[in-house]
Amino acid sequence: MTAGNVPVSRLDIRAFTPTEIRDGWRLACMVRTAQDIAIDVPPLTTRPKAATVGVGRQVILRPAVQKRYVELTEPTLHDQRTDLVRLFDALDDIDPHVALDVIRFLPTTLRKADFKVTAVLVDQELIDVEMGDTSAYRYGVAYDLGTTTVVATLLDLNTGTPVAVRSMLNKQQPFGADVISRISATMLDPKALDRLQLLAQQTIAELTVEVCDSAGVDPNNIYEVALAGNATMTQLILGIDPEPLGVAPFIMASAEYPEVMASELGLAIHPRARAVIMPALGAYVGGDIVAGALATGMDRDKRLRLFIDVGTNCEIILGDGERILATAAPAGPAFEAASIKCGVRASPGAIETVKIEDGNLVIGTIDDAPAIGICGSGLVDACAWLVSCGLLDHSGRFVTDEIAHSVAPTLADRLVERNGERIFVLTWGMTVGDLDDCIFLSQRDVRELQFAKAAIATGWALLLEEFGVKPSDVQQVLLAGSFGSYLSPASAVKIGLVPKLSVLRIISAGNVAGEGAKMALLSVQERHGATALLDEVKYVELSDRADFNDLFVENLAFPGG
Repeated sequence: MTAGNVPVSRLDIRAFTPTEIRDGWRLACMVRTAQDIAIDVPPLTTRPKAATVGVGRQVILRPAVQKRYVELTEPTLHDQRTDLVRLFDALDDIDPHVALDVIRFLPTTLRKADFKVTAVLVDQELIDVEMGDTSAYRYGVAYDLGTTTVVATLLDLNTGTPVAVRSMLNKQQPFGADVISRISATMLDPKALDRLQLLAQQTIAELTVEVCDSAGVDPNNIYEVALAGNATMTQLILGIDPEPLGVAPFIMASAEYPEVMASELGLAIHPRARAVIMPALGAYVGGDIVAGALATGMDRDKRLRLFIDVGTNCEIILGDGERILATAAPAGPAFEAASIKCGVRASPGAIETVKIEDGNLVIGTIDDAPAIGICGSGLVDACAWLVSCGLLDHSGRFVTDEIAHSVAPTLADRLVERNGERIFVLTWGMTVGDLDDCIFLSQRDVRELQFAKAAIATGWALLLEEFGVKPSDVQQVLLAGSFGSYLSPASAVKIGLVPKLSVLRIISAGNVAGEGAKMALLSVQERHGATALLDEVKYVELSDRADFNDLFVENLAFPGG
């Protein structure tokens, strides 16, 4: 607020520092005014730190998009084959189908090109006939359509290599940080579905322009795209009502989708380009997780492996190449820092690492910028180290001043009271001891993390039980997604987010959803493999488990207590 007067609410006090409140910061959703005021809305961070690549497998390059350069003989009175038959005869090893709009321009194209043309096929469909030899230009785009972050990768389908990658925040953010908020929006406002569909399409369209500009590629040379997203994001971008996903018994419109034209996703690429939508296992184990399982070879590797996509909705897969189980755990927004007092997205200035070395606190920020808050990986680090040094007990409570000075004398002064709440100060304000503009970890923040990690730990513990194995039997843990990529394996073990294993067994898998989408573009065989996973994976519904609540309560504590 830059002019006018708006009273300070109790939620404003919780959300902003005293300095920010004096500067006019208010929660817009809480403001009611009967007089003119002037406001300044800060720009939204649209480029959060995000994983753009991940663990993948080598595949045999066999894309659905094929180009064939042919030099045809011209018609004569003795050779009156139709233009289409003449072309098909030159493509004697395939039996393509063709749409009317391709035939409509075929006579003109053939004669302008002196009957030297390139046929463009997607699977068995002839989608274009281009003048001259254009076989060197064959591209596709793979999208990881995340609830928070969207990643687009432009692929050269001739070589299988990525030529450009870009990421940005999903433009649906104003409708809420999680899928439940966006589903609720469609239930409350009949116009919200159209708006959410448009915003998702604008996001991938903008990213497509960026990757093409970066690589100097003509968008008309993109003939196919692949999209991996959770069930809600997929239905929203396709304009399908997501309400049944948000209420029991949580039903998807479809696990698989028919052929979709890329233009139906709002993409200005080749007008007859196709879009591949990755299939989904369930309402909360969607196409992004199927893509991740494909990329990491969960159906191939004979080791017992645990795949965890850490986020607001955490998806978990356990498999040994023969048997595969999957589930979803409601972790909540703590890992996105949305419910954390000083929480911020993974953007420049966010505290992303916290360590205690020789009794001193060492923090690391994204881009080494001045600290502005703490993101999810920093939150996990901070709690892990505070438990290790004894400032947090294993129940998750900050210790008394007496115990603090005994176990960590160099850090004890950072454990203070602020507005009646016990906090640990990560960075002071203007001077040491200044609490007005400090960045801190509150007791409530610790509880939020405990709830999140308990949900995840309960999820994988129940899958291990269903599988009939012990945590120590797990040979590899894959931490997937943007958050999982930057999470310290050692910290994840310390807080009980993953089984207590050697950190060498815990791998940051990165953006495996995007990798799976790439594989679907590069190999028809892998595309079929993704569909096969729907029959190979058994989904375990946690809400049906009578022992879920008891195990959840047990997992609230940090290990060692």
